[in-house]
Amino acid sequence: MFYCAVKNVTLILIYISENQTMKILLTNDDGIHAKGIMAIYRIFSADHDVSVIAPDRERSAVGHGITLDNPIRAKRVRINEDNWGYAVSGTPVDCIKLGILELLDESPDLVISGINPGANTGVNINYSGTVAAAKEASLYGIPSISASIEGHDPVHLDDAASFMLKLAQKISETGLPSGTFLNVNFPDMPIPNSSGIRISRQDLKFYKEFIQKKTDPRNRTYYWHGVELEKKLPDTNADTLLLNADYISITPIKCDMTDYDLLDELKFFETDETLRD
Repeated sequence: MFYCAVKNVTLILIYISENQTMKILLTNDDGIHAKGIMAIYRIFSADHDVSVIAPDRERSAVGHGITLDNPIRAKRVRINEDNWGYAVSGTPVDCIKLGILELLDESPDLVISGINPGANTGVNINYSGTVAAAKEASLYGIPSISASIEGHDPVHLDDAASFMLKLAQKISETGLPSGTFLNVNFPDMPIPNSSGIRISRQDLKFYKEFIQKKTDPRNRTYYWHGVELEKKLPDTNADTLLLNADYISITPIKCDMTDYDLLDELKFFETDETLRD
């Protein structure tokens, strides 16, 4: 990798020509045998060196959780007749840490997390294990992409995977700012049938939530969490609205969560002696 400063932004570039091989680390939050991760593997492994390190079961909505109080186990499993991957007992972020720090001989050129069935836009970005894995790789200074597609049983995974291959090549040419990764969401349709590609912002509109209180056959109370999804949103550049309009949404996400606009406004706290009385 090559690092250069452009307008005070450090770009991480992967200098790989179109005919050279990239080292790809592939993970997800749906389990190592999920259809989405297999679609990415099929498309990328034809021309690139792909390592698969993914949870041994579904780990959806675990966010950026890591395993601290239990041992993490990694078992070699078959991806296909000729290739193996690692099924990890921990979270998607555990998979990234284990891959980079222990299992891989050298650091990957690119990390891809997905393809997740079900969109990861708006506030869901904060909960997604798919997004968290890409974020973790970005914290290690590795260019990364999280990818999701609409629907719980999407049909056009290979279309999305082929798009991801082209996007990965573009990233190898242009680079990404250090500490920033891309969150990509696809409508479930052939790429030419989509409305196009849009660079979007994260929609921060919070969904209407509800809790259903129920009783099981043994007269014990349990709860189901749910949300009411809204199709119409006011911000035309928000990821959720664009995806609803059948655009491929690409959102750059920063790991640095500092509110820089508020830094100077809070300076008075430094000299406010009442806070230390």
